[in-house]
Amino acid sequence: MKKKMRFATKAIHAGLDPDPATGAVMTPIYQTTTYAQARPGDHKGFEYSRSGNPTRSALEKNLAALENAHFGLAFASGLAAIDACIRLLNPGDEVISTNNLYGGTYRQFTQIHDRYGVKFHFTGMDRVDQILPLISNNTKMLWVETPTNPTMNIIDIKAFAQVAKENDLILVVDNTFSSPYLQNPLDLGAGIVMHSVTKYIGGHSDVVMGFLALNDEALHKELKFIQNSAGAVCGPMDAFLALRGIKTLHLRMQRHCENGSKVAHWLRKHDRVDNVYWPGFEDHPNHAVAKAQMKGFGGMISFSLKGDQLEEAFELVSRLQVFTLAESLGGVESLAGHPATMTHASIPKEERAKTGITDSLIRLSVGIEDADDLIEDLEQAFSALP
Repeated sequence: MKKKMRFATKAIHAGLDPDPATGAVMTPIYQTTTYAQARPGDHKGFEYSRSGNPTRSALEKNLAALENAHFGLAFASGLAAIDACIRLLNPGDEVISTNNLYGGTYRQFTQIHDRYGVKFHFTGMDRVDQILPLISNNTKMLWVETPTNPTMNIIDIKAFAQVAKENDLILVVDNTFSSPYLQNPLDLGAGIVMHSVTKYIGGHSDVVMGFLALNDEALHKELKFIQNSAGAVCGPMDAFLALRGIKTLHLRMQRHCENGSKVAHWLRKHDRVDNVYWPGFEDHPNHAVAKAQMKGFGGMISFSLKGDQLEEAFELVSRLQVFTLAESLGGVESLAGHPATMTHASIPKEERAKTGITDSLIRLSVGIEDADDLIEDLEQAFSALP
């Protein structure tokens, strides 16, 4: 049995052994749908690849280890993982969620699950007391993103975990922006951790996947049933690509954090920039919480322009050359997005405005290129503005 490993070693070795058939060091891609049985029910742990696949199983063990979890489940996308969590609930149940969250999550909550009788409350979560008036006998789940998408609000996981425990609620934390390298919500008391593996974990913008990590055996059994019954599982090639990405997660996250800090500080000094949202600033709301529950502040930054002009924001992101104007985040390459018309367009404008998603807000996913090249790219785009 291997000794307890530190993060970098776990990323490369946890849950992974050389292939017993060939000795292959890299987990093979088991591109098969079904498995031979000696007699009905007598098999080697796998029957049908929707229910279980050796490549996917290796990924689930590896990622669970990174979140210090007993159990892990890999899905076809982050939204599929979110869907599985909400399927734990029944008509009449209620969820309290942060009001500053990924537009796709908001869309799924309000346009899919809402029609089946699950009620969602959206509120600020800067302080625990903001949710207390919303808790009722019907409340079953707290949904947290931290840092939030896109204004990087920081939510105190440990404090919300205490409220969840006192009220018998499931606390789900979307840990996508941090990755397991920067933050481990289960260690802080969360019940379920959700990841869009598509982002930092995969890290190379070539795989779409979601993941759930948890310690509760009964909850895992129920989610495993949902995963198999609903069928939104990832394929073996995607699992292989995610395993490949994880092996450099610690190295990439270190550079994302370094570059993010340099770009955030540069933006804050620019005379065309209004607000910069990055949890590493000492005056960022709940910075002390971020410092306590995160190992670094990440490479996600949002900023708004003075005057808040939509056309000016469009002009700026369209002139970037090293940053790519595109959806998504967390890849090795730097991306820029316009939340109001891209990732958060499904949220009504009046709701966006309440959470700081203005017309000029731009979200950056700072990659692992040379930071000076990224800053020079931003400078040339700014200089071209009228």
